Formats: sequence, structure tokens, C-alpha cells
Amino acid sequence: MSAPIVISGPAAWNRIVYLEHLPEPVPHMQFALDDYETVGGTSAGKALGLASLGRPVLLHTLIAGDDEGRRVRGALEASGVGLASLPAARTESHLNLMTRQGERVSLYLSAPADPGTPPSADLAQAMADAPAIVLDLSERSRGLIDAARRAGSPIWTDIHDYDGSAEFHRPFIEAADWIFMNADRIGADPKPFMEECVRGGASVVVCTLGARGAIAIDRDADPDRRLRLTEVASVPVDVLDTNGAGDAFMAGVLDAHLAGASLVDALGAGARHAATVLTTRHLHPVLDRVLDGPAQPA
Repeated sequence: MSAPIVISGPAAWNRIVYLEHLPEPVPHMQFALDDYETVGGTSAGKALGLASLGRPVLLHTLIAGDDEGRRVRGALEASGVGLASLPAARTESHLNLMTRQGERVSLYLSAPADPGTPPSADLAQAMADAPAIVLDLSERSRGLIDAARRAGSPIWTDIHDYDGSAEFHRPFIEAADWIFMNADRIGADPKPFMEECVRGGASVVVCTLGARGAIAIDRDADPDRRLRLTEVASVPVDVLDTNGAGDAFMAGVLDAHLAGASLVDALGAGARHAATVLTTRHLHPVLDRVLDGPAQPA
């Protein structure tokens, strides 16, 4: 078996509440349309996606020994995700207020603090052996950037709805070979920022555009090495829930890229994998069996 992809970043236990519309900043009452608990966290989503595609994964995250942590750990391990977790005082937990249109307000109920410890010898070796390292936005991941660079494996990152100026994201952008993002806050045209990243050293920058698909910018293989734009359409599907679609897209692209696919084919694989996640209320369809099947011990 090949060495696992190392992913560093959040895994959480979340309560999802669906509303007719997001709350306005005035006292009022609403009736929930639906509510349930599930695994959350962008890194958990990517790990679930890659594991479902047959890729060995090692997820480095902060998990406490509380009820939420036991649920997160049990669900991920039952889904085939390997864990290299660090202890925390409390497991990350959110209350996500959602609408059927995909709008979301995330309330952090708890966020574990990074202990600031260097990577263990086992984690450092796993990063050196990994076909790719995914560093998701978190204090822990930011502290691992230098170690990831020393490991020498390609670094992938997801800067989500980056606005072009937030300083927290800059070390991730500067370290990454592959950068993923969405266009929610970057402005009307994300391409200038994407081109800037490629000129700054990134190999590929990918921006998801929701129902409009995704675009990528890289350097062409011709002698002039000009910047190249690649586009892919989304896969039509009846959307149940949008949580985790971006993580699934990145997982599909990474899996296809490691299998030798061209950029356009890898983007297509990402779009197809993202479409499967849009049909489940969880981060990934594998959790339909794990969380909605027979009762799991707490």
C-alpha cells in the first residue's frame, strides 16, 4: 500500500440547524426546519473523501477525550481515516445555522488551542513519505508549514473564501504548490489573484464557482510557459446540502492528480466527487452508513 496522504487541520462535532432564512440582528423567533448532529471540519471532509476513493489518509488534528471527541474519532475511524491526533481540552464544535440555498452562519462553541509542539518523529516521517501534504487553515497547520517544507512533499492548501488581504492566509499561500479557493469574497474576477499566486511560485490555483463549476490557472507546458486557464462545468444534481462540497472537490482533484490525470481530467473528477456530497446531509455519503445506520456507542 502506498504511503498515506497527510492532512493537517480541523475535525469537529457539529449541530446543523436549517432555517427558512438566516437570523436578522433583532430579537425574534424562528422554527427550525431540521436539525441534526454530524462530523464537521474541512480537514475531516477531505480525509473522508480521499479515504472513500481508496487513498490511505493520515489526519493530524486536535481531539479531546470528551463525548464530541469520541464521536468524531469513532466516525472517522469507521470511515477508514487514520488519525494522528493531539489531545485537546475540548473538541472543536460548531452550531451551523443553514438555509436550503446554502447560506451559513457558523457559531464556534469550542475551538481547541494549538499546543505549539513540534511534529512528532512519526508525523515528520509520514510527511516525508507522503505523496502530498494538505495544510488546511488552522493555527496548528500554520505551525507545521516549515516542517512540511522540509519534508519535501507537494503541499496543497485550501484558503476557502479568502478576500485577498487577510494576513493569516499568506504563509499558506506562499508555501503551497496547489491552492484551492472559492470566489465568495475575492471580488468579481478571481483570475488576477490566481495569476499572482502562480507567478509567485504556486504550480496550480483552483477556484470553485458553485453551480458554475471551477477554473484553474497554471503554467502551460509550451516553451514560453505562459499562464493557462482551464475550466470545468459542475455536475448537475439535486442538492440536499452543500456542506463539504468544496472539500470533496479538492479530494477528487488530488486523487486524480496522483493517478496521473491531466489538469482538466482531474478537475472533472473533482466535480463528479463534489456532486456525490451534495446529495447527503453529512460531509460525505460514507457517513450516511456510519452515523445514520445502527446506533453507534458514544
